[in-house]
Amino acid sequence: MGLMPLTDSGFLDVEGRERPMHVGSLALFTPPPGAGPAFAGDLYRRAMATQEVSRRLRMKPVRKGGVGPWEWQEDDAIDLEYHVRHSALPHPGRVRELLALAGRLHGTLLHRSRPLWESNVIEGLEDGRFAVYTKMHHALVDGVTGMKLLQRSLSTDPDERDLPAPWARMDPPPRTADPGEPTGRPNPLRAVSGAVSGVASGAREGVRAVTGSSEAAVRTLWRSFSEEASRMPFQAPRTMFNVPISGARRFAADGYAMDRIRAVRDATGATLNDVVMAMSAGALRRYLLDLDALPDDPLIAAVPVSLHGEGSGDGNNVGIVLCNLGTHLARPEERLELVRESMDRGKLTLKGLNQLGTLMLSAMNFVPAGLGALPFDLDALRRPAFNVLISNVPGPRQPLYFSGARLDGLYPMSIPTDGLALNITVTTYDGELQVGLTGCRRTVPHLQRLLTHLDDSLAELEAIGG
Repeated sequence: MGLMPLTDSGFLDVEGRERPMHVGSLALFTPPPGAGPAFAGDLYRRAMATQEVSRRLRMKPVRKGGVGPWEWQEDDAIDLEYHVRHSALPHPGRVRELLALAGRLHGTLLHRSRPLWESNVIEGLEDGRFAVYTKMHHALVDGVTGMKLLQRSLSTDPDERDLPAPWARMDPPPRTADPGEPTGRPNPLRAVSGAVSGVASGAREGVRAVTGSSEAAVRTLWRSFSEEASRMPFQAPRTMFNVPISGARRFAADGYAMDRIRAVRDATGATLNDVVMAMSAGALRRYLLDLDALPDDPLIAAVPVSLHGEGSGDGNNVGIVLCNLGTHLARPEERLELVRESMDRGKLTLKGLNQLGTLMLSAMNFVPAGLGALPFDLDALRRPAFNVLISNVPGPRQPLYFSGARLDGLYPMSIPTDGLALNITVTTYDGELQVGLTGCRRTVPHLQRLLTHLDDSLAELEAIGG
């Protein structure tokens, strides 16, 4: 047993029936040549026969006496048949039925009396393929960790058989809090007011802890806060996405050839991530125009970015920047240029800060969403800092297999929440950009249309260099 870090326990604190806080994935497999119709069922039964579960997935959250800080406790009597289920799609077994089932499964809460994960083996697709839907609480893993855990259970060898069940290979255990790390329920008002008063009073010693000891670094953080505060937070337009949401989910997914995206990158000088952002911007513009809901001001996206280059050796350093999507612009080349400028400016703002400084500056952008959970009205402060979150989670580059079944697609499923009814998460796998769209079922209608709009938006970008 160990205390849960505040950064992890916060996902439990903010969770509610309308705000499930788990991440997930939908993996699509083709059985090996010669496999019969019972392949998926036999695979499930063989995997369940071992009853081996890694220590990480035996952990459940507890609070002594129902109060105090969250802790991890190992469940020594885990019911594997509860956590791993075998399902079948209704006729005719199209991908549409699969996505609808994944959306329903993603909208149900994980029960806190048990370890916080579930997996569903789903067969009945009309083309003979089968799928595996898995979800894990964000207190247990983040999206990147979840992707790595999934890859660990797969093989690059199509002839390898009798692989261990995925849930048997997911170690090490969850991270526990350092002795000096604060625990317990976070107080958003105290955190916000403390940060504001600290900056306003010019608390140089605190600033040095964020940037380093030099006076130049102190000025860097001050300038970063000033520029970030004056430029975007609280200035995003109100949209149909920035409203309270229900707990029901809608999910849509598809893949787009990475060669197409690389061609746009090479023709325009943009980065791959810039192209993905511009592709998303064009799709959102088309989607909102169809619904007569496009605001006059451009949508703002929150984008997690890595602040280290390859081989830097400095560990993880990830921040959140706000990106102007240019959805008010009709010309795709103008949107792409605005996205490039906005992303470059955001990364430059964070440059020179250490991890704590990056965290503080990034957290500023989430203040409006956090205030949405307060029990009293602060409507003036609830203007969205951003309209949508767009994440890019690195994925495997080579084909992967599980006991001979080829992984055809790996589609991420993320977390909408109050004020953020749509989440766009992308990953790369075997030459494809694979997109998962997770939205509030009540608030975001016809979500699958965004997939067509993404393809149309990419085609527009391809025409720029043509």
